[in-house]
Amino acid sequence: MEPELQKSEYADAGTNMQAEVTTSTPSLSSANGEDSPEWQQLLEQFYKILSDLPDYVGKFYGEYRQPIVTAGLIIAAFISVKLVIALLIAINEVPLLSPIFELVGLSYSGWFVYRYLLRVSSRKELSSRVGDLKDQVIGNKSNT
Repeated sequence: MEPELQKSEYADAGTNMQAEVTTSTPSLSSANGEDSPEWQQLLEQFYKILSDLPDYVGKFYGEYRQPIVTAGLIIAAFISVKLVIALLIAINEVPLLSPIFELVGLSYSGWFVYRYLLRVSSRKELSSRVGDLKDQVIGNKSNT
């Protein structure tokens, strides 16, 4: 199988100079339709890479598991924040929903101040509840 040769002549009209350029283009298949050895080698290399791909991916994941999981969690957190912001913007655009939410928030804040912050005994109760919650989440020092 021989590469095809193409001859081209270029002439510069101003200087009467001529140049002849010969280019060759390798042919990947012969005229009778059979595959060339170069093409077969390329296909064999491609099939070898595809057959070894699960091993490469498994080895890569095994070596870099922690960074891959961390990057995935960061991307998932970013997407979640974007979705929540979009949802809040959509809710805020509903005509009566935003003022109703503000009214509910103000009412709950007023109830919380009345229930837990006005009297000393209720502040102590709130402090003990917060301490109990902190012990449940962080862990009690005496239990460890």
